[in-house]
Parts: sequence; structure tokens; C-alpha cells
Amino acid sequence: MSAPTLVMLHGWGVNGAVFSSLLPYLEGLDIRVVDLPGFGDAAAEPAYDHIDGLARALADKVPQEAVWLGWSLGGLAATQAAIKGYGRPRALITLASSPAFVADAHWPGIKPMVLKQFAGALDGDLQQVIDRFLAIQAMGAPSAKADIKVLREKVAQRALPSLAALAGGLKILDNTDLRPELASLGLPFLRLYGRLDALVPVKQAPLVDELAPASSSHVFEHASHAPFISHPQETAQVLRDFVATL
Repeated sequence: MSAPTLVMLHGWGVNGAVFSSLLPYLEGLDIRVVDLPGFGDAAAEPAYDHIDGLARALADKVPQEAVWLGWSLGGLAATQAAIKGYGRPRALITLASSPAFVADAHWPGIKPMVLKQFAGALDGDLQQVIDRFLAIQAMGAPSAKADIKVLREKVAQRALPSLAALAGGLKILDNTDLRPELASLGLPFLRLYGRLDALVPVKQAPLVDELAPASSSHVFEHASHAPFISHPQETAQVLRDFVATL
């Protein structure tokens, strides 16, 4: 069987340019970096505020039987596509992502108030809102300042996301819970975490082990929410090793 295409989906507030530091370490693989509708080069496309609509739209943009890699919000969309079979994914990789982003009494995650604060701030300066979110993503990593600088530079290479895409993305993060459906996944599934991640706490890992016992996971010990920025070479090696098994 031929080597699959690796589709890469970014997270909230940014665009596919965030992966540009990682790509040189993946040379030789067939890569397709996709901007989510309403973000980056796809800023003019209609945005979505429901995970199923977003996953369907992305499936129309990518080759059939690809490996779907999603970071953060992109991981949620990739997981939905894998559960529903949209685009017939060959494998699923989630990077600093979660089947449910919002914390509850038995699930570590983002406090609901944080997402509501970001949603309320969208009436103001969008760039300022995005910058605040980027700072949270790098928080905790030893290289946080440098990581934030890189993220800002990459994001600035493409158009700002539309207001509808930002609001819709926050609604998806707030309302989506794919935990009950993870057991139905029948394809290779790799989950990647940053031990210092404040948005997707690594404490989730053993809980997802129980929900998707056939999946595997890897923890980047010194990374936060963006391991591909702080540790691109290590991230690439883990991805290469996984793709080689398919």
C-alpha cells in the first residue's frame, strides 16, 4: 500500500502557517496543510459553529484515506471525521487536543469561564484576543517567550480569521463532547500531549486510555500546548514512526 497523505489541521485563532517550522523535518512525506474555513487563506469561506459541519467541510478539502493530524481545535474536527468516516481517514493523530475541552468535576480541561471570556472579548480588538490566546498556549514551557514570538510571526503570514470563525470555533470548543463515541473508532489512533499544557492537561491521557483502549499516546516532557513549535524535531520523529506503521 502506498504511503498515505498526512493532512494537518491547525487550532483556534491561527492558520496552517503555524506548521511551517515542522515541515522541514517531515521532508519526504506527502503533506497537505489545510486552513480551517474562516481562517488564514480560507478566511473568506463560510465558518462553522458545529463540529459536524466543520468536519464535513474539511473532508471535502482533503484526499480520501489520508492520515488526519489535528492540533487543538483541529484535533476535535479530525476526531469527528474519524468517528463518522468523513473522507475515510486511514488513521487519526491528535496533537494537544481533546475529545472534550471543557473541564468538569471528573475531567481536567479548560474552565468554562475562560472560553466565555474570550467569546465576550471578540467585540473588541481581534488581534489582541488572538495574542492573549497564543500566550496561554505557550505558557509553562521553558521556551515560552520564544514560542509565542514564533506563533505570532507564523499567524501574521496569512489573513486574520473572520469574526464568525473565531466565535464559531469557541462555540465548538465549548459545546463538543466526543468522549462517548471514542470507543467506536476502528482505525489507528495516536494522541500526543505536552506535559506542561494548560489547555489540554496531560492528566487527561489515562482517562482517554480508558475511552479508546486501542489508541496509543506520547507525552512531550518539556512542551506545552504547541510541541511542534518548541520541539519540532522530536514531534516529527514521533509522527514519522507512527506513519511508518500504517
